[in-house]
Amino acid sequence: MNIQSAVDRLNSQLPLKTRQDQLPAALKAAHQNVLYSMAKSGRPPSLEELAQQLGIENIAAALQRLGSDDLVVLDAEGNHPLGAYPITVEQTPHKISINGHTIYAMCALDAVSVAPMFETKVQIDSSCHVSNTPISIRMQGSDILEALPSEQVTVGIRWQMPSEVAAHSMCMEMVFLKDRQTAQAWQDGDIENISLFTLPEAVAFGQAFFMPLLD
Repeated sequence: MNIQSAVDRLNSQLPLKTRQDQLPAALKAAHQNVLYSMAKSGRPPSLEELAQQLGIENIAAALQRLGSDDLVVLDAEGNHPLGAYPITVEQTPHKISINGHTIYAMCALDAVSVAPMFETKVQIDSSCHVSNTPISIRMQGSDILEALPSEQVTVGIRWQMPSEVAAHSMCMEMVFLKDRQTAQAWQDGDIENISLFTLPEAVAFGQAFFMPLLD
């Protein structure tokens, strides 16, 4: 699958940019504020910060709209943001070190999207979905500086429609695989429903999908 086809397919299943474009300007700014706060400070903005920075009086209603659109992932009570695709403070298999902070990516594709999205240095610590082999990736922007255990680390996607919160459903099947052989065994010939991407391909894919959210 080429990159544009992959972007189109993911947009059909999780249309984040389309949903963002349908927001009032203040809510779009709130969504972007969550993203920038996560990358810069390692945490979502507080409700007070959102209110002060954006002049939104009814923060609860704003978060409800962002949560219902699955642009922001909320806590169990629906009162506070935990993150926004691609990054979260919820613990996942994909640890991200960025700007001196430790946060998490929703999935493997999200993990390799963070550095180019914010034009910064990122350390990714994860593991192979099949073998549990540790995987370590260092990035600077869209450049992959190091990938362990080898440059054959692959991102695999089992395509599916999300159920409610994508971070807790479809993202669970967007994974790292330690090498091409392991990835092909996981794919098991099902090229219609499972796609494999080299690291450079995954970076290009994630960059094309997520960067428009910061426009």
